[in-house]
Amino acid sequence: MAVIWGVILHALGGFASGSFYLPYKKVNGWAWESYWLVGGIVSWVFAPIIMGSLTVHNLFGVLAQADHSTLLWTYIWGVLWGFGGLTFGLAMRYLGLSLGMAVTLGLCAVFGTVVPPLWLGTFPELIHSASGQVIMMGLVVCVMGIVVCGLAGFMKERSLTDAQKQETIAEFSLRKGVLVAVFSGVMSACFSFGLTAGQPIAEIAKHSGTSELFANNAILVIILLGGLTTNAVWCIYLNLKNKTYTDYLNPSAPALRNVIFCALAGTTWYFQFFFYGMGDSQMGAYRFSGWTLHMAFIIAFSSFWGLYLHEWRGANKLTMRTVSLGILAVVLSTVIVGYGNYLGSEKPEKEASASVSARE
Repeated sequence: MAVIWGVILHALGGFASGSFYLPYKKVNGWAWESYWLVGGIVSWVFAPIIMGSLTVHNLFGVLAQADHSTLLWTYIWGVLWGFGGLTFGLAMRYLGLSLGMAVTLGLCAVFGTVVPPLWLGTFPELIHSASGQVIMMGLVVCVMGIVVCGLAGFMKERSLTDAQKQETIAEFSLRKGVLVAVFSGVMSACFSFGLTAGQPIAEIAKHSGTSELFANNAILVIILLGGLTTNAVWCIYLNLKNKTYTDYLNPSAPALRNVIFCALAGTTWYFQFFFYGMGDSQMGAYRFSGWTLHMAFIIAFSSFWGLYLHEWRGANKLTMRTVSLGILAVVLSTVIVGYGNYLGSEKPEKEASASVSARE
């Protein structure tokens, strides 16, 4: 039952991540670096501290008890993840919600799912278990769906004129977008590594009286602080270079309205991690596979938003069928991975039951 809740929580996180960029589309008169920084301060500082304080017993006391090495590595993975988050926004600018997320998060799903068990030395055991094999099959289906979505993007690129592309995505550029998305996808997987490195912090939180469901929220404070470091340095640099620091006090721009939409986007961005951390705590022995679920749900929801916002307007029927097939494959992969986790959770329960029967 816990695994089912884990899948549902990952779905909520995927919905938040797949939807967070929508409020940014309502920001007017500000350069990308200006609204990305304002939204980032909300998502990487205020939201994790506020939600962490509400859900983690004695949050700052827990962090103070953590080993310095654990805090440092969690922070470093957050800094590296920050490069992925930084370029993630650029991928959305050049490719749009649906295609940008499909390419970026596809690579992110692969690296974020496979690397942790390789690092921990549990990969051989994984691929020799029935549940592990089902999970890996789900990952393969997810990647296939992402490849199909990417193919649909190339088909769109070839079938539309430049004017038609820019009607739906003002800065559409397949070449720039794919390069940025590849880099972003690889670096974004570092969030999964940071959560793994920060598990001792979660253990301290649980020993301090925090529910297992919310223990990962203590780790998020450190990971997201690392992400803030990368993004703030780059955005401030662009503000100075492009002289866009005047955006914040520009009388011709709706400053209050922009701040509200940036805050909404930042809060929505944070909730993907809030629900991901909760879902991660329910995935049992195969918690690493939750990353695949998270990425797949994000791709599915962002693709639906892309269709709703007519990002594929003007594409021919074959292209539309192709992107729809890719989305369906990604959704199917979440079911397969969820079933694999269910099999993995059943095994310990049966072993425990057998142990009790033997003692009796």
